[in-house]
Amino acid sequence: MLDVLYFAWVRERIGEPRERVETQAATVAELVDELRAREARYALAFADLSALRVAVDQELTEFDAPLSGVREVAFFPPMTGG
Repeated sequence: MLDVLYFAWVRERIGEPRERVETQAATVAELVDELRAREARYALAFADLSALRVAVDQELTEFDAPLSGVREVAFFPPMTGG
């Protein structure tokens, strides 16, 4: 099982801040594919990966990051300074 966290507009599109997901995905990208296939709200949230950042166990990473041994994946839009 994997904790998946959603922040900002990702959370708004999916409709929940977090969920526990059972996955066979080997990478973050494969997890995204599984989530997209669930229903339209996930497909909308993950339509443009260039507009998203991902963290694995609270470390920023890329979508090709492996999920072996990972407990948490978080998706959020890029941070802006100010």
